Amino acid sequence: MIQYYQRTIKDDVVHTLDEFKVGSWILVENPTPDDLAILSRDRGLDLDLLRDALDPNEVPRVELENGVTYMFTRVPVHIGTDIETSPVLFVMAGDFLLTLSTVRLPFLERILSGKIEIHTTQKAKLLTQLFGQVTALYGRFLTDIARRVRGLRVRLERIENNDIQQLIIFESILNEFLAALVPTQSLLKQILSGKYFQLYEKDQDLVEDVTLANNQLVEMCMSELKNTVNIRDAYSTIMTNNLNRVIKILTALTVVFAIPTMISSFYGMNVPLPGSGHPVAYAYVLVGSIITSVLILGIFARNRWL
Repeated sequence: MIQYYQRTIKDDVVHTLDEFKVGSWILVENPTPDDLAILSRDRGLDLDLLRDALDPNEVPRVELENGVTYMFTRVPVHIGTDIETSPVLFVMAGDFLLTLSTVRLPFLERILSGKIEIHTTQKAKLLTQLFGQVTALYGRFLTDIARRVRGLRVRLERIENNDIQQLIIFESILNEFLAALVPTQSLLKQILSGKYFQLYEKDQDLVEDVTLANNQLVEMCMSELKNTVNIRDAYSTIMTNNLNRVIKILTALTVVFAIPTMISSFYGMNVPLPGSGHPVAYAYVLVGSIITSVLILGIFARNRWL
């Protein structure tokens, strides 16, 4: 689906257009092959690069083709109950800015409703604002993950198997975020160099701010990834230590009861044994077994084997 939007500095709101006008923002969502062919024919865009934006594994990068700049990045989205990143293509041309994605951008409604003020005729500034919204979206996802990881860290000794599975999911999400944020950092630095299109001083400041925010996200992502790994390792260590303690206690109890059991077994045999004919022989055996058990327990306790 291809949509056209425009807002000049004289307009109060973003207008939806029926057809392309100079200074438009072209929004393309989940395009068909025919949509891509129309964009390539009417706007003079590279068809292969447009198709690359549909590749779910496309990595952030920047390309310059016939004076048009193609910038690939990834945006975090909810896919059902999962969190994934989806490719997004920003195209900076002489008389328009185009965004192409297979999913609806989460921040689009805020832009179209006027909560985020944009002017489509100021292409470089609009591009920077869009990158800023992508960065802010990563920040919200990371903040939520960090909060949930802290909750697991507080109740470390009561973590269950579902929590361990959640930690593994968090690790996968954070690794996917890093795989998107790190090359995006390089992309922003390339844009900042002015090699691909001209940046005015104010636009350059905005790009620098977005680059700094993206770098902070990379550091935050690495920090949270380390936290999740540490919590999982700590839980594994605690469980191993608890298991060792249980095994040690059971082993000690086995030894404690083994000798009395052996003594009572001898006197349970149907053969003549010393004192077996005594009227209270069972009492001697019982008391002897108890004393032996207590002595063994004392030895284990003194050597801290329990």
